[in-house]
This record gives sequence, structure tokens and C-alpha cells, in this order.
Amino acid sequence: MNKFEYVSEYVTAEPLFVAVSSKDGLAVDLHFGHTREFWIFRLDSAGCTFVEHRPVELYCGGQGNANHSAMASTLETVADCDLLLVAKVGDGPKVRLAAIGVTPLDDYAWETVPDALAMLCDDIRAGKVAGVADSVGLRHA
Repeated sequence: MNKFEYVSEYVTAEPLFVAVSSKDGLAVDLHFGHTREFWIFRLDSAGCTFVEHRPVELYCGGQGNANHSAMASTLETVADCDLLLVAKVGDGPKVRLAAIGVTPLDDYAWETVPDALAMLCDDIRAGKVAGVADSVGLRHA
């Protein structure tokens, strides 16, 4: 059985790409700055599909100790995604992500990835994710 069965009940008129910050792809369990790999998913008319892993260089070394070139590279890595599921994200990265059109969400922190994606779909359908429902036409199949 596909672990994304519940999510695949939902379809989008336009593809929606979601990056997930996770240690192992099982849960939304990493701070944006501590992420070493993003797990990319596509929500579309075929349902939910895992696309790929995208490794990144660690840029956050603690309070006031950031690798700015790694931050730029990390932003470039997720720039084609619409949403980013994280356990936590700082105010500075939130602003930089928004500037490239990526919406970070920490509402699903510590959830399993399938549960987080299912809750995300429910929240989009309910209009709880700003602007996303209108832009992708999410509807129940």
C-alpha cells in the first residue's frame, strides 16, 4: 500500500512542489538551518509523488554563526518549490524564502511526512495556507 494513499485522494490543477526538512524522510524534524538534505514532493493530478533528495551544505552554526554562501546555495536548492515544511525557521530565513516565492511552514513540525502532507492538503482545501488554494486549484478527487 502506498504510504501517501490519503494524500493521493487530492489533486491539483497545477503542480505544487513541497520541500520537507527531515533527517531521514520519515518526519518533519529539522530546523531549516540544520537541514543537510531536503525531500521534495510533487502534488498534482496524479496525487503525491516523491521526486528526489536534494543535499545542501549546513549553513547555521548557531547564534550569529552563519555561512552566508551556504545560505544562498540552500535558497537556490528550494527556489523551485512552493512550500517548505520545517520543524522551525528563523525570521531572517523566512524573509529570504518569501523573497524567492517559497512559503515556509512550521505547522507540521514533528509529524510523519505522510501525515504532514495529508494535513497540508486538508489545510489548503480549507483555505488555511495563504494564497495556495487559489493558485493550484486543489480539490478532492
